[in-house]
Amino acid sequence: MKFTGTDSYVATEDLSIAVNAAVTLERPLLVKGEPGTGKTELARQVADSLKMPMIEWHIKSTTKAQQGLYEYDAVSRLRDSQLGDPKVQDVSNYIKKGKLWQAFQADERVVLLIDEVDKADIEFPNDLLQELDRMEFHVYETGETIRAKHRPVVIITSNNEKELPDAFLRRCFFHYIRFPDMETMKQIVDVHYPGLKESLLAAALTQFYEIREQAGLKKKPSTSEVLDWLKLLLAEDLTAEDLKRDGASALPKLHGALLKNEQDVHLFERLAFIARGER
Repeated sequence: MKFTGTDSYVATEDLSIAVNAAVTLERPLLVKGEPGTGKTELARQVADSLKMPMIEWHIKSTTKAQQGLYEYDAVSRLRDSQLGDPKVQDVSNYIKKGKLWQAFQADERVVLLIDEVDKADIEFPNDLLQELDRMEFHVYETGETIRAKHRPVVIITSNNEKELPDAFLRRCFFHYIRFPDMETMKQIVDVHYPGLKESLLAAALTQFYEIREQAGLKKKPSTSEVLDWLKLLLAEDLTAEDLKRDGASALPKLHGALLKNEQDVHLFERLAFIARGER
């Protein structure tokens, strides 16, 4: 079965090729791209398309690679031993299975999402090299080796916040999700808001791309943000005519859905001020 996108996710041809190549090679698919381009959602849609269960591991700045394998709760075991609890005799009672363990021991092949790998410490990817390569790891407390029953489809996302180690990159199939062009964005919008008036869509997307291309913008609005904006425009029953900006303000209607910091808001306010002064 090949991934070609789903009814609720528009996958470009190069993205579909990347997913299928990674599945064929049995290599982790490393997906990079700016926030809001659908990297996390891709894993969910791959799981849905390939009819596989999904296991999600969302990485934080404090996440350690060991947590993906297992965690041993020595404190609880010590407390129970002091209370005379008989379960202390079995150390496995104090081992919490991590996301990799769950994926390895699943009775069927699963999609394993390792989300935002670049949030963790720089050593995090290297600490998972062997486990992702060999699809096994050792549990020192019990002496057992956990091997994957079925090699999971591993999808790793990164927002490009920091460089990943070369040794890690060598083991992955890489794909960069480029920001959608106007035509692709229209397809994406059509999935979420079918039947949207062409005039409103054209006016909104033209304004959206103008905002993204504005020099000096600190944070460019993303795909998810333009979808939120369109939802608000529909809720307010605005038309293409309503979106026209006059000289009084360069800010778009309901700009809080698109501009997410005061620096960018001030940028458009200054542009309006300059435009008024040139009249």
